[in-house]
Amino acid sequence: MLRPHCFAALAFLLPSLALSAPCGNTSSGFEAWKADFAKTAKRAGVKKKGLQALSQTQYATRTIAADRNQKSFKYSLDKFMKVRGADTIVAQGRKRKARNPEFYAALERQYGVPAGVLIAIHGMETGFGGFMGDSQIVSSITTLAYDCRRSEFFIPHAIGALKLVDQGTLTMATKGAKHGELGHTQFLPGNALAYGVDATGDGRVDFYNVTDALASTANFLRQKGWKPGRGYQPGEPNFAVIQQWNAASVYQKSIAIMAARIDN
Repeated sequence: MLRPHCFAALAFLLPSLALSAPCGNTSSGFEAWKADFAKTAKRAGVKKKGLQALSQTQYATRTIAADRNQKSFKYSLDKFMKVRGADTIVAQGRKRKARNPEFYAALERQYGVPAGVLIAIHGMETGFGGFMGDSQIVSSITTLAYDCRRSEFFIPHAIGALKLVDQGTLTMATKGAKHGELGHTQFLPGNALAYGVDATGDGRVDFYNVTDALASTANFLRQKGWKPGRGYQPGEPNFAVIQQWNAASVYQKSIAIMAARIDN
């Protein structure tokens, strides 16, 4: 699921982003663009492993097709919730919270984000980890950085992905969603780099580990301005923070509704 995850918040990743190779809407210019983008990536701090990964990326045709065909965001709220299985997410979410209440309570103590919000996002994004994507992340996000439609938005995330390769968090084999999102809650790579939390204490941030993924999600929301103890329905202070997670109003409202049902 594509998220807006502010470009401005990732500006620190990109000390210099003067691209000379043009973007493109077909695969024909991708290799030339990659060669030029490697210079940009290197200036932004990407190291040897990340640059090697960039050189190995392939134009992701399925990603472009998905980017042109995001129909569900045009549904009414009621239809969107039905299509996305909101009732099932709520029922399963309540069971997950009941099975491990202290885990969610600890996250709320640390970050101020209620269990229902994290559980609703987890359920909406991947069916609680049931399907975390089948697209090669680095190729997908690099393709979107090259594609003219929203290259400015995706360039910081492509840089983020290459830095995650440098860190060992991603490899060329790591699979995620078609827009390059990764892990249990589908972080875009630039946000994974900026907000990732090693909650297990094993020395690495693993977005395919539910503990690290949900702690990172809570950290993202807190850093975006989540106010502990305040409401998160439309018109309440924390709804604006949910809006930072996803650009679609039907998605935002669905998360707020499901979260309240899980928590109550």
